[in-house]
Amino acid sequence: MIEEIYTAVEEKYFSSGDFNGMPIYGLEGVFDINGETFKASVRKGIEDDILTARVDGNPHIRVFSNIPKDKILEAFDASEYPGHICLYPHEKRLTNSNRLAEYSQSPYELELARGAGQLDYRTFDLSVLEYYRNDPRYSYETDFIHGQISITDEFFESDSVPEHDQILLQTFGFAYDDDLNRYVAVFLRYLGNLSPEHQRVWAAKEVKGSIKLHPDYYASSILGSWGSRMSIFRAFTQELKIINEMSVLIGKPALFRNSYDEETPKEFGFLLRPTQSEFNNFMLLLDKMMSDNINKKFFENDVELESEKEREDGKIIVNQKGTIQILEDWINKYFRPADPEPIENMMKAFRKVRQLRQKPAHKVNADAFDQELFKQQRNIVINAYDAVRTLRLILANHPSVKENPPKINDRLYKGEIWDI
Repeated sequence: MIEEIYTAVEEKYFSSGDFNGMPIYGLEGVFDINGETFKASVRKGIEDDILTARVDGNPHIRVFSNIPKDKILEAFDASEYPGHICLYPHEKRLTNSNRLAEYSQSPYELELARGAGQLDYRTFDLSVLEYYRNDPRYSYETDFIHGQISITDEFFESDSVPEHDQILLQTFGFAYDDDLNRYVAVFLRYLGNLSPEHQRVWAAKEVKGSIKLHPDYYASSILGSWGSRMSIFRAFTQELKIINEMSVLIGKPALFRNSYDEETPKEFGFLLRPTQSEFNNFMLLLDKMMSDNINKKFFENDVELESEKEREDGKIIVNQKGTIQILEDWINKYFRPADPEPIENMMKAFRKVRQLRQKPAHKVNADAFDQELFKQQRNIVINAYDAVRTLRLILANHPSVKENPPKINDRLYKGEIWDI
């Protein structure tokens, strides 16, 4: 009997379109599912690695693979039979199935066909995202915890874009190894929905090893929670926005010309490829969001915006002060902290970003590839975020802000930020 049961289960598995399980009640009429012989045959099929079963959650979907057999049998025995128990072909039997040939050009759909779990994930070199981020035909969105990719409406079902390129990746996330090296992570159910051509592109970039999902991506995707912290890049633009709201409260123009909170540049995030060129481009962008973004009108009538210097011939040279110097002068005039170190670190961060922006002009190794650039960028981003957060805390001490403080996200207020 077990072979007949297996044949029916395998047919359901491959014909369902999503490699779904066969509910035992679906076999009623073909088999005497309530008879002890049938139930014993199913249990023996699980013991002999012919069948496997899913009982809890949504049993129609094989969520994970490699669940220990004793756990499956324990759940099978404890469940209300036949209930909603779903049967699946065991991975060992699927290895020899002639149905696998039709998936030979789709590596991740093939993995699902072989019995992998829908939420088993694979990890990839970050550079796999470059193609989508840099191609205007795709909508590429990420907060560097979660992300998604889709063809834009303009090119959907367009003759100018081949059908195999009109893809949707409903969700991707990030992952890390023990040394905090970053990778892209995607669940097999979404990889399997890519066109065969794109599946092969991703397969070429796959990285194996001991790599774990970002904690918040795991929490939101597997546990169904909202996560516990905010991305540091989202936090950065939120700080700029709140600083501008505080500026208005104290009767001044916005301190930053643009908060970038509504339209954040897609390049504002962790590097996808550790080249000197990409690192330099990021530093240019970061400086534009920090020093170049400072609005001198905020400081008018408070501090001098120009400096004077007498030449040897007695003439006075008037120079425009840089935005970093103006900011430092204003803080030193109006704020006297008990501990000056946070402000000193804040100004160092602004100057470091400006220095690294200017440095590429003297470099010729723009395409140099260096894994250490990932870690260098992360440290700079952490310091840059700390700098704008310190600036927000400074403005929070103004009497007009204390009287009517702007609403601040609870995670931002508590500093619950992911810097990975």
